[in-house]
Amino acid sequence: MNSSQNKIKLIVVLGFTASGKSDLAVKLARKFNGEIVSADSRQVYKGMNIGTGKIIKEEMQGIPHHLLNVANPKRQFTAAQYQEKAFKAINKINKKGKIPIICGGTGFYIQTVIQGLKIPKVRPDLKLRKKLEKLTTEELFKKLEKFDTRRAKNIDSKNRRRIIRALEIVIKSDKPVPCIKIQPQFNVLELGIKKSFEELKKLIKKRLLKRLRQGMIDEVRELRKSGLSWKRLDDFGLEYRYISKYLQNKLTKQEMIEKLQKEIEHYAKRQITWFKRDKKIYWVKDYKEAEASVNKFLS
Repeated sequence: MNSSQNKIKLIVVLGFTASGKSDLAVKLARKFNGEIVSADSRQVYKGMNIGTGKIIKEEMQGIPHHLLNVANPKRQFTAAQYQEKAFKAINKINKKGKIPIICGGTGFYIQTVIQGLKIPKVRPDLKLRKKLEKLTTEELFKKLEKFDTRRAKNIDSKNRRRIIRALEIVIKSDKPVPCIKIQPQFNVLELGIKKSFEELKKLIKKRLLKRLRQGMIDEVRELRKSGLSWKRLDDFGLEYRYISKYLQNKLTKQEMIEKLQKEIEHYAKRQITWFKRDKKIYWVKDYKEAEASVNKFLS
């Protein structure tokens, strides 16, 4: 698979939270005979639907979606596991004569697939994690900067779960997180949805209120009842973290909503910083522009 002609053609629909990625990916899949591979580090988990904005059956419009609900939330799901499953799904879709479309906002997951990063399969060490858990997110990040400057530069400094995993790899292997690229298997078109930060703020607010109406608080209650600790729920990021605080009476409902809005906006800013570094992304403002790009790519 040396020449780009022989490589599998892969479309990536990425972008910031609340920007409308799923909707665009479904439209493109319908038009170009595609199937979708999710690239979302929380949508892999069963039972985490409203809080992660997981696409529902009606919205899929008959388009098969891969890598949703493939993991138990009680267990850690790693980027190495994601990469392995994504490669399998892409090859399966290609064998059917269809176009694989990756859709999601987890930049590192997308990177592992399109750049073919070789990720060390270091097993989780619960003892070590317990020790690291005692540190604040800021302390963890400083530790990672000291141990592995390169990884610290391309990690979300607020993503506690991912920082702990990076430290685990560094400490267990006694080496920096390797950045080994294997020969990329795909000919890739990266499409990003262009939105101004002001637009995103409005979309985030609208989506947050919609998810609360849909029963996001009850979803967190159910996850808690199923045996997830408050600590584990906190690990799953913003919606789960702040709703957990509300359910423990640490915040009023209004405080929870206000904090969530602010924190999701901060997360969107971090996504903007992450994706802006990739100069290969073609930013589109609507479906028409995306369709024209795909037409050119596939011809």
